[in-house]
Amino acid sequence: MALETALHSWHSSNGARMVDFGGWDMPVQYSTIVDEHTAVRNDSGIFDIGHMGRLKIHGPDATSFLQMICTNNSANLKPGQVRYNLVCNEKGTILDDILVYQHGSNFLLVVNASNRLKIVSWLLSNVRSLNVQIEDQTLSTSMIAVQGPNAIALAKQLISDDPSKLGYYFSFDSKTMNVPSLISRTGYTGEDGIEIILPKGEEIKVWEKLVTMGCKPCGLGCRDTLRLEAGMPLYGHEIDENTNPLEAGLGWAVKLDKGDFLGRDALVKEKNTPSGRVRVGLELPGKRIPRELYPVTKNGTALGKVTSGTFSPTFNKPIAMAYVPANLSAVGTELDIDIRGKFEPCKVVPLPFYKRKTT
Repeated sequence: MALETALHSWHSSNGARMVDFGGWDMPVQYSTIVDEHTAVRNDSGIFDIGHMGRLKIHGPDATSFLQMICTNNSANLKPGQVRYNLVCNEKGTILDDILVYQHGSNFLLVVNASNRLKIVSWLLSNVRSLNVQIEDQTLSTSMIAVQGPNAIALAKQLISDDPSKLGYYFSFDSKTMNVPSLISRTGYTGEDGIEIILPKGEEIKVWEKLVTMGCKPCGLGCRDTLRLEAGMPLYGHEIDENTNPLEAGLGWAVKLDKGDFLGRDALVKEKNTPSGRVRVGLELPGKRIPRELYPVTKNGTALGKVTSGTFSPTFNKPIAMAYVPANLSAVGTELDIDIRGKFEPCKVVPLPFYKRKTT
């Protein structure tokens, strides 16, 4: 039986189409994906992301533990800083991509819903002799994302401390409608915005207030088109246990000079002798949509497969991400995608497809 977030009944009673996602019954859309996508790009949207795992890491050896578990550096995090990270196995392939929050004397890990139990098990199996505690707070808390160019202005009306003063990928403890909460300037849409973690049962009044203020309820459908335009990988698509961070274009989140960590030796070998494939962005001139697993070809020869594809609401054209041989990954390279037996032309373009305007 699928798990339900605390907002599940609200979604159901407000016309959301529900789907199973990572073991949770989640809203995929309320109106249309394009309407919700456009609201986030041009105004603001609100997402229930209560399905994301939230794991508290604490104890005297918490920093040393995360240094061993994660590819990025957790030892030099500033107070309240949030950092993108990868958890790899000994082979250097990706178990999950996560966010690590520096939270006072503790750390908070936000992990993918479908990987939560796997990551909890992995953490517990690698504690060894370290003095560290792991608490899964997923079911006792809720998490809401408010995203879009007007998101901060709306949300700040409900938050005791001004979130517009937060740096990108920083967080602070505050109160949202008088409820203790953790506010971070983070998101998965390519837009500015915040994510709010608060006790389970307290999220409904915040959600409903933001909706009445004009924040559009959004589902997983547009979250996927938004993150794809922003060139962000999705676990199970661009990254998985058969993919390493370097070929995925995530080498910036791998700090080989920070000391030993799980998967380091394999990643050093990969850096010195690359696998020969890389993640690229592709765009098509027509209207046909390249879907996951469609072959990417050159002169009729299959080179790789699409990992994610959609018809971009922002650019009004099909876009995709895929893995191709490194020697055919340069921007401007012309390739084809086999869409149901017909070779559709495409070309390699820079990632991300979309970059928000900053002031």
